[in-house]
Formats: sequence, structure tokens, C-alpha cells
Amino acid sequence: MAIEIERKFLVKGDQWRTLGQGMLYRQGYIATQNLTTVRVRLVGDQGYLTIKGKTENFSRVEYEYPIPGSDAQEMLETLCDRPLIEKTRYRIEFKGLVWEVDEFIGENEGLIFAEVELSDENQELDLPDWIGQDVTEDPKYYNANLVRHPFSQWS
Repeated sequence: MAIEIERKFLVKGDQWRTLGQGMLYRQGYIATQNLTTVRVRLVGDQGYLTIKGKTENFSRVEYEYPIPGSDAQEMLETLCDRPLIEKTRYRIEFKGLVWEVDEFIGENEGLIFAEVELSDENQELDLPDWIGQDVTEDPKYYNANLVRHPFSQWS
């Protein structure tokens, strides 16, 4: 069983933009039930099918499998709830960890946050200057919830 331990933060300023290359991600959700999600993702020509369990503290079970890009594209078009999540992801190394900064487009345009995976929930974490408020435990920032309640509809 794979365990994902992740923290999520809002991003401030533009300093981070010069620190990593961005890549377009398109993803959608086939099912979300009892805080378990089934996600389809397309990154370039590579597809992924991911199943995630309920988040407890900063951790949850996660199973991810590569699938053909054409299958992922078809699933995104026919099986996934709308709107799809579209974002440019920047991978930035800082003090031995990889931060993934997601800049959303489409219905979630204007939202930018950073995630970092940890090896332990109690792991010490040095924050880059461009990291803002910790939103790890705020479910409105979960990608699956951004489908039902896009950032453009927040008041």
C-alpha cells in the first residue's frame, strides 16, 4: 500500500516562476465517494489512473497506475465530472525537497498553490520565501473539490 504524506500552501509573489519549468496537466474525477477519489490525469502524452483514500492529518493511501495517453484523453472527455482541472505544474527543488507549484487555468484561474510530499507527518519543513498560508487541512483546496466548487465561484 502506498501512503501519500503531503502539505499544501498558498503561493505568494512571482519569485517562484524563475525556479522551474512548467508542464500542462489535465485531470478529471470519475468518482468521489466517502472521501475516496478516482482520478484520470494526462501529462503530455502519458496518462495516469489514480485512486486516493480519505485524508487523515496529512496522509492518505494512494495507488497510481500509468495508462495510455489516448485512454486518459477518452476518459477525460467521456467519464469525468466537469469542469476538468487544468493547470501548469512547476517542479521546484528547495533544501532537498521537490515543491510542486500548481497554477490553475479555466474555471480555477487565479488560484496558485504549492504541494510538497514528505516522508513523515512530523518531518521538519523549511519553507521557501514564496510560500504563504498553510491550507493542508482546508478541503476547499482539494483538486476533487475544485471540480464541484471552482475558484471562480468563491466569494
